Amino acid sequence: MAASRTAEVVRETKETQIRVTVDLDGTGVSKVSTGVGFFDHMLESFARHGGIDMTVETKGDLHIDMHHTVEDTGIVLGLAIAKALDGFKGVRRFGHAYIPMDETLTRCALDLSNRPYLVWKVAFQRPKVGEMDTELFKEFHHAFAMNCGACVHLETLYGENSHHIAESGFKALARALRQAVELDPKTLGHAPSTKGVL
Repeated sequence: MAASRTAEVVRETKETQIRVTVDLDGTGVSKVSTGVGFFDHMLESFARHGGIDMTVETKGDLHIDMHHTVEDTGIVLGLAIAKALDGFKGVRRFGHAYIPMDETLTRCALDLSNRPYLVWKVAFQRPKVGEMDTELFKEFHHAFAMNCGACVHLETLYGENSHHIAESGFKALARALRQAVELDPKTLGHAPSTKGVL
């Protein structure tokens, strides 16, 4: 029987208190509470389309702004997924997805390389979606990539509606990650790299 690919990470600072649990082999069930409504919606979508069972409990200094809440949640979610992957042994490693959403098309290519990087080619027409600053979406994806050990290339090829641009990005990341973390019978027991380790 395959080992459980689950993890829990708790991180507390003067700015945020965060607890995240993940199960990479779940069905996309999530319980998310960050205090930022649109961000909760994006994380729920990420869990659903990534096939990851996920709990996110974030209490942040929202009386200042949403920056620490969003960025730090990205950090802890990335750490939890990396922990559940346990050295990336036995996974496909690479994933990609194209996600259309009405007038918007976004693509994500992802490598679980343990060489984190973010290429971000996403432009928003408006400064906010709901109450959330659109500049925070890059902060989340950067924090996630750096702490998950993932090389993430995310690009909105075209689009106008800021809600669609943001949501298609989260869905594209989720679907690419879902493909990359899938167990590969040809690499079971070792890292998918000529180096033998990632």
